[in-house]
Amino acid sequence: MTLTRRHLLTVALAAPAVAVFAPRAMAATPQVYAEGGIAVDGSDVVAYFTDGAPVAGDPAITAEYMGATWLFASEANRDAFAADPARYAPQYGGYCAYAVSQGYTASTVPEAWSIVDDKLYLNFSTGVRSRWERDIPGHIAAADANWPAVLA
Repeated sequence: MTLTRRHLLTVALAAPAVAVFAPRAMAATPQVYAEGGIAVDGSDVVAYFTDGAPVAGDPAITAEYMGATWLFASEANRDAFAADPARYAPQYGGYCAYAVSQGYTASTVPEAWSIVDDKLYLNFSTGVRSRWERDIPGHIAAADANWPAVLA
C-alpha cells in the first residue's frame, strides 16, 4: 500500500481527535450507578428495607459513599446508612442485577427492586425483574462471579 499526502494528512488530522476521545472510551464503569453523581436515581436505599417501597430521597439529606452522593428521605435513614452502608447499599453498585448476571452493566429504576437474604437488588425495569425472578439464586451466583469484573 502506498501512502499519499492525502492519507498522511487524514491521519495527521485524525490523531488529535483520537487522543481526546480514547481515554473516555477506555475508562472503566464507575463502581456505583450514579447519574450526575447521585446514586441509584436519588432513591432512599434504606426505605426499601424500612418502608418496603421506593422512596425519593431529599437532596438536602445526603451521605457520600463509594464516590457517589446518596439521598435519603429522613435524617434517621441517612444515619442508619452512614452507620452501615454495606447493609443498605444495593448489590453490584446499584446496577441492574440481571444485567450483571449476564456479564454487563445497565441502569436501574426505583420500581424494579427486590430484597433477597436481606440484600437489595435493583433491575433495569419491572420486565427485567420478572426475568431475574425466574432464577434468583442462579442469577445471584452468576452476578457474584461477574462482579466487579463487568466494570472494566
